[in-house]
Amino acid sequence: MSFPRCALLWARLPAGRRAGHRAAVCSALRAHIGPFPGALGRVPAVASSSSASGGSKAPNTSLFVPLTVKPQGPSADGDVGAELTRPLDKNEVKKILDKFYKRKEIQKLAADYGLDGLCAEEVHLCGESAAIDLVTELMYTTGEEVEVRTYKRLTPITVLDHALESLDNLRPGDCIVCFSKNDIYSVSRQIEIRGLESAVIYGSLPPGTKLAQAKKFNDPDDPCKILVATDAIGMGLNLSIRRIIFYSLIKPSINEKGEKEIEPITTSQALQIAGRAGRFSSKFKEGEVTTMNREDLNLLREILNRPVDPIRAAGLHPTAEQIEMFAYHLPDTTLSNLIDIFVDFSQVDGQYFVCNMDDFKFSAELIQHIPLSLRVRYVFCTAPINKKQPFVCSSLLQFARQFSRNEPLTFSWLRRYIKWPLLPPKNIKDLMDLEAVHDVLDLYLWLSYRFIDMFPDASFVRDLQKELDGIIQDGVHNITKLIKISETHKLLNLESLSTESQSRLSGALKSQARRTRSTKTSGSKAAEPPGPHAGEKSLASRLVQQGLLTADMLKQLEKEWLTQRTEHGKEITESGTYSKGTRRKKKEPDSD
Repeated sequence: MSFPRCALLWARLPAGRRAGHRAAVCSALRAHIGPFPGALGRVPAVASSSSASGGSKAPNTSLFVPLTVKPQGPSADGDVGAELTRPLDKNEVKKILDKFYKRKEIQKLAADYGLDGLCAEEVHLCGESAAIDLVTELMYTTGEEVEVRTYKRLTPITVLDHALESLDNLRPGDCIVCFSKNDIYSVSRQIEIRGLESAVIYGSLPPGTKLAQAKKFNDPDDPCKILVATDAIGMGLNLSIRRIIFYSLIKPSINEKGEKEIEPITTSQALQIAGRAGRFSSKFKEGEVTTMNREDLNLLREILNRPVDPIRAAGLHPTAEQIEMFAYHLPDTTLSNLIDIFVDFSQVDGQYFVCNMDDFKFSAELIQHIPLSLRVRYVFCTAPINKKQPFVCSSLLQFARQFSRNEPLTFSWLRRYIKWPLLPPKNIKDLMDLEAVHDVLDLYLWLSYRFIDMFPDASFVRDLQKELDGIIQDGVHNITKLIKISETHKLLNLESLSTESQSRLSGALKSQARRTRSTKTSGSKAAEPPGPHAGEKSLASRLVQQGLLTADMLKQLEKEWLTQRTEHGKEITESGTYSKGTRRKKKEPDSD
């Protein structure tokens, strides 16, 4: 039985029965919340003294107010059973608890024992209007007063009637928004080929690197006038953008069931991204929005003109206390299975839904074999990690193993673990590895807030992270060189990509198929190799028509094919002709 329900039932007891049930109710409350703090602990003692003296001393009602209950049965004392078991009115409970909490003595006790939440008189929530009704309703349940303020955009923004169509049409102040790293690399390389310089911002970059790239793009004296970014630009960065160009309108996402979806961006996402153009604080007093491909322009207008659906529910995550309660009754069950059982048995009203627990379960299964207390295991599983990064996942495992041995994770231990000092990146793979190390340092700092004794060197790790941020900044500053080197050493083709990059590239190809894009360059068409039948289209032509290849991608493939053919011919010349059954000379792997 929850504490609010206990309190409500206690208030509903008839005065004559309240003394007889006081001990049982207090026992139930103690079992739920532990010993009563402060003045709360004195209430049962006073009541007990009053009862022992024959009722000569009135009970202390400074913290609770007895309510008179109208008898519902024929007996003089009323039908207490019906009173205790009848359904509770949710609104009645809210009113009683809100009134209880607003009392000054209760708020003081809450503050003394750390139960008052944030140490602030006001909390400001910034967001879109779709969340107003839900937030207002949630605040009503906590007894807060809600004031809604609406702010209008100070500068106009226009959806253009023409698409960019070619990177040759870029202008200073343009920002190309992509939804995959592969597109980021491809667009950056094509911009560099055209003799232009671009800044790059995407989600997995450290905060310092994002700020450095933003500063480079905003600087009027810097030759960098183009920005290539993901939707990360909509999260706390002040950018001087004239025109937003959507390279694609398709963004892979994970739904509430943990399933991957490839759908057009939502109206909220489109408005958030498009709104970065022509900001009031920038040098551009008007913003423009368009797409890379002509076929996407009507879809963009449609998305931007849709009404934003109101947010109906908020997500709930099981607490450690709830999971411990389940574990008490199921002592031999793994944490991952406890989560499954909890979700299956959970019942929430229309304002809430149970959060997707796949990432939590992934971490739980990862460290299941390591001996940890349930509370510690729970905290490790709530750590924010990207399960697509192998080094970050293995670091969570190593941190948990070290913790289980009761061996503090010191600064010197961490330096050895990440093999510090780290060298500047020589290619894109090196850059991604450095980003993963930065995430591992983030993981250490996150755990240091929860286990300060076992992760004692947070200040040193912050300094190390700043130094690593500088190394990554240098790599991103030269990202087009890293992309070029990676292409030369075949580090960006499908065969040599990591598992993470493979999945993202696959998603990008699916996105291209969904949006049936066909980039057109003035005065040039994709070359079509002659086929065996004059009346049939070549495979390359069909792929371009279906949107799976662009003209630029086709040229790149032809270039790589010619390069490989040339190298293959040289290899045969150097090794001599060989027949079936003869072992070819094994090529030495690249040092990179």
